[in-house]
Amino acid sequence: MRTARFVLPGLLLIAGCDQEPIIITGPCTPEEIRLGYCSGVGAGGEGGAGGQGGAGGEAGAGGEASVSGQGGSGGDMHSSLCSGQCAPPAPLGWFGPALLWFGPTEAVPDCPADAPTLGYEGFADLQQPPMDCALCACDPPEASCALPTGWAASSSVSCPGDEPGTVMTSFAAPDGWDGACTAANPIPEDQLCDGEPCVQSLTIAAPSVATGACTPRIDAPPPVPRADPWATRARACLPGAYTACEDATTCLPAAPSGFLTCIYHEGDDASCPEGYAVRHVFFEDVIDGRECTPCGCGDPTGASCTLMASVYRDAACTDLLASNLVSSSVPFCVVTPPGVGLGSKSAVIADVEPGACAPHGGEPVGELQASAPSTFCCMA
Repeated sequence: MRTARFVLPGLLLIAGCDQEPIIITGPCTPEEIRLGYCSGVGAGGEGGAGGQGGAGGEAGAGGEASVSGQGGSGGDMHSSLCSGQCAPPAPLGWFGPALLWFGPTEAVPDCPADAPTLGYEGFADLQQPPMDCALCACDPPEASCALPTGWAASSSVSCPGDEPGTVMTSFAAPDGWDGACTAANPIPEDQLCDGEPCVQSLTIAAPSVATGACTPRIDAPPPVPRADPWATRARACLPGAYTACEDATTCLPAAPSGFLTCIYHEGDDASCPEGYAVRHVFFEDVIDGRECTPCGCGDPTGASCTLMASVYRDAACTDLLASNLVSSSVPFCVVTPPGVGLGSKSAVIADVEPGACAPHGGEPVGELQASAPSTFCCMA
């Protein structure tokens, strides 16, 4: 049986007289050489891969009968087909190779035309912008004024009527007094105390103020937080398909200015494999661990009240002797005509000032935390 061999660039056709042709594409394998299908192909002889007469050697199947003529397509075939760059293939578990760009967020370029697919987008250089919290304020507390029951006449002709030798005579109001007219503990007219008129001045205790707790509130809504806390943005661009270079590396487009050739892996615990020595870590998300401390209020201060106290000569609160404002800040004392009778009294709350509470809280705590990292390893 005679066999004819035809060697074309990148194509070997073997035809027998009584069988279908066998077509082999691509560079010869060791098995094909052992079986004689590629005898002399790419062997580097005079008619070999770079010489004359196509794919075979001088005595090989290609010989001078080869149809390829000058400059066969042997070992440099894949390099001649790669118009970009040859890079080490991505190891198992890694993505790429890809063209990586990173820089300021306002300068992000589009992916190159020959690597148009956006394979990754992430961020780096997380900033910690100040967080604005709402202002805390406190509503005033509830306050009430308790009328004083401590009313007393003094034999002293001056106020406050408590000097040594002075006799005090009770003109007290009943417990739980609501200020209505009361004739409790009257002092008759011209009553004497140690030979002196018992009534020459009148002292009224200061009313007391009771306050509750202040209620905290947010005085103003917080401003809108900054949308982008990242200073650096990264994107990895992928070609539509990869081809192989002759040395089993990967053919991909050349990296334009500003781009790096990299492979990448999810997580930040991966070491860079051989051929990709420069390591970068980027993140896809951010966890906002910031918050504002809750608003609260201190104890109320500055509360006060004022009442209008009236004293009458008779028991029915009709014969007015005196009427004065009495403040919660100090007891009240007034000089009366000597020996005047104190028959009844009444009181009306004129004003209650609840005071105020100092707010606290509304302070920023915590920080932003980068999350979802990816490791990029780039060619130096």
